Amino acid sequence: METRNPRRWWILIVLCLSGLVLLVDGMALTVAVPRITADLHATAQDTQWIIDSYILVFAGLLLTSGGLGDRFGRRRVMMIGLLLFGAASLAAMFAANPGELIAIRVLMGIGGALIMPSTLSILITVFDDAERPKAMAAWTSVAMLGLVGSPVLGGVLIDHFSWHAIFFINIPVVALALLAGRTLMPESKGPRRKADPLGAVLSAAGMTALVWWIIGIPAHGAFGGRSAISLAVAVLALGGFVVWEHVTPAPMVPLALFKQRNFSGGSVSLALLEVGNGGLLLVLTQYLQFVLGYSPIKAGLSFVPLAVTALAGNAAGVKLIAKTGHRVPVLAGMLIMAASFGLLTTVSASAGFALPAVALGLLGLGAGLAMPAAVSALMGTIAPEQAGVGSALNDTIGQAGSALGVAILGSLLASGFAAHLPAGTSAAARGSLAGALAAAHGQPGLVHAARQAFTASMSTTFTVGAIGVLAAALLATLVMRDAKPKPEATRAAEQERELVA
Repeated sequence: METRNPRRWWILIVLCLSGLVLLVDGMALTVAVPRITADLHATAQDTQWIIDSYILVFAGLLLTSGGLGDRFGRRRVMMIGLLLFGAASLAAMFAANPGELIAIRVLMGIGGALIMPSTLSILITVFDDAERPKAMAAWTSVAMLGLVGSPVLGGVLIDHFSWHAIFFINIPVVALALLAGRTLMPESKGPRRKADPLGAVLSAAGMTALVWWIIGIPAHGAFGGRSAISLAVAVLALGGFVVWEHVTPAPMVPLALFKQRNFSGGSVSLALLEVGNGGLLLVLTQYLQFVLGYSPIKAGLSFVPLAVTALAGNAAGVKLIAKTGHRVPVLAGMLIMAASFGLLTTVSASAGFALPAVALGLLGLGAGLAMPAAVSALMGTIAPEQAGVGSALNDTIGQAGSALGVAILGSLLASGFAAHLPAGTSAAARGSLAGALAAAHGQPGLVHAARQAFTASMSTTFTVGAIGVLAAALLATLVMRDAKPKPEATRAAEQERELVA
């Protein structure tokens, strides 16, 4: 007797659309950053917060929203998230200053956090063991298509319209996903888990304060004035979070997982991968448009080598895990990533795109090799009854790493840029490369000096990135233990599921 949902492949299309809108928005925004910076007169710190505000809210609410989906219905929570994300995208088209756009990005982060865990939970409940690999392969292919296509699409829209158009493209996709989800998708619930509101508040507050502290270092120093307050809030909130998670009977994050070597090693690897990727893309986008003078569409096309080699590395990494375990692909991938960072340290203002293209290709290959191994090691240690929490924790670690990457490398870039400019340069020009070019007003000397200062600071930034990735590779290799992934963990959600037609 046929027990599979007859609409399951149509449901998969809805889930892919829902996940795709988040990816397209993030990648298109990366290409649009220089135009947004110029149009809204945003400082370097404003630019980082336009990106980080979304990431922090998204990461901070993932675990909580997963529990809401289990309790109230995954389809319901996903559709609420789609409505909020679409409404915020519409509002972003009318943002007139950095503060408004940052506030709108916070709302988009809330919507995204409601969407992502629900889509994965629904996919697991709709497809059985036999068909789930095909569904996940389709999911991955659509995500890779979005990774390749969204920067190019964003570039086309910016060239022909304005940066506001990158938010408009979210609206028809959201509308289609809402309509299809309402008509095709069954409701899905799981076992009720007691909420941990204090844990959610402490973790979100701690991460926000930590990144705020990092971003403020160039302007305020590491321990002076506002920076000291931010650091104190981060330490107290994150420390309180750890203590609370140990004593509460229903922790948001089962910290005992970190006692397992593969979970800890996989977490470190995943976080450092996202730190490198998030910061690198922000820096290179500015290099391509402000130093090389690329148009947004040309800058978007420049990221194709990253996507293509990431797809190849991903396929090779999955096969390598089956043969060697986790440590070899993690180590190999991170070494290749470190080589990419090392190559980028040699880029100058007159180097052109050849070196960055090779570096992006190496970065994609390295991340593609290391990512499946890190995630497999992390998920393979989680008991079936904790599979949902582990999946959300996996997303949270990655998003937190991405936020920290933007903050750390962005702060290093901003402080180094100001330090390399000639003495007597105005405060407006010292704030960012975009500000320096705007302040030049036909002064070729200042334009040349600003571009040289940016690439010099970029070299220092990527040197730090390379050292960090090498350290993470060594740590992960020493901590992790090779083991075959446990297929039982992938069945956890199905064992717990409860479908309501």
